[in-house]
Amino acid sequence: MDSIGRIETFLVPPRWLFVRVETREGAVGWGEASLEGHCEAVAGALDAFRDRLIGHDPDRIEDAWQMLYRLGFYRGGPVLMSAISGIDQALWDIKGRKLGVPVHQLMGGQVRDRIRVYAWIGGDRPTDVAAAALARKEQGFTAVKMNGSDGLSRLDSPKVADEVAERVGLVRDTGIDVGVDFHGRVHKPMARRVLDAIEPLGPLFAEEVLLSEQPEAIAQIAAQTSVPLALGERLYTRWDFKPFFERAAIDIAQPDLAHAGGLSESRRIAAMAEAYDVAIAPHCPLGPLALASCLQLAATTPNFVIQEISLGIHYNGVGADLLDLVVDPSVFDVTDGTVAVPGGAGLGVVIDEARVRELAQAPHRWRNPVLRGPDGDLREW
Repeated sequence: MDSIGRIETFLVPPRWLFVRVETREGAVGWGEASLEGHCEAVAGALDAFRDRLIGHDPDRIEDAWQMLYRLGFYRGGPVLMSAISGIDQALWDIKGRKLGVPVHQLMGGQVRDRIRVYAWIGGDRPTDVAAAALARKEQGFTAVKMNGSDGLSRLDSPKVADEVAERVGLVRDTGIDVGVDFHGRVHKPMARRVLDAIEPLGPLFAEEVLLSEQPEAIAQIAAQTSVPLALGERLYTRWDFKPFFERAAIDIAQPDLAHAGGLSESRRIAAMAEAYDVAIAPHCPLGPLALASCLQLAATTPNFVIQEISLGIHYNGVGADLLDLVVDPSVFDVTDGTVAVPGGAGLGVVIDEARVRELAQAPHRWRNPVLRGPDGDLREW
């Protein structure tokens, strides 16, 4: 019987953590465990996981997931769940490659032929959103996401909400659909005000209007707006999502497959969401392995609606963009606002291993910028 023989981690620019799992018979799978600003902590968790995984049967994916989640006594959270995510993706990749089929074929097969996607355009820094939206249209996108604001105080001037609406309106005037991401930067006294301001513009969704620590307040806001509310990048298990489903607090769940337990747990979150008539739009401002995993999930998930794609996102730099570490970047080609369901074996992407190993010789130490208000107070990033 084959068994896991080697687990390697690679910190590669701009801010990604790749995981390579190799069996003793030479089967290889890749996953992504990127946790922005905390990749070193995840690498440490993966080092500890080696003690449990070396010698484990790579085909027993669910057993590996349960073992890593339950046997450490302390469960959940961004670091441990990101580490599990990287392993889970890599094991699915191994199984799909061994059988010569895409992962979605192992999860019930396709429910769609193409997958709608959106890209980021700014909204805070940079602020020229109309030109950015037009550039995305030229790339083939029919939807974008923009940041709502570069930060609000707990009780800000009413004109701030008007400025948010003005920027959203500039994007809508280009004829492209727009989701508005508030990054948890809004507090309850301003949340209704900004939603009221953008509601007439018909945004695709409003993301993280409040931080996910506030399920009761989010449910209250949800009952007072027609704007679909999206949330989930800082939720890591089905148990984290449960109170939001039960309170009818969100319309769109956004698990991040690099943080939320990989394909295995995100598929369970999606099924749980379907029972509450909540849509799935996986969060993914990350690398090609995380995106490939998201596309596998999208292919087989009935309540999936749209996928984030990090092509040209401002966090990435020259030589470190989404397509730079894959052998065949055409798997992520965008046409009429969609990408094709991946047809390749496993996760459907082939990583340029030599380039990954080269870049990992100088591991990144990415940290998010520090945002402060005019009086010097810390603001949410």
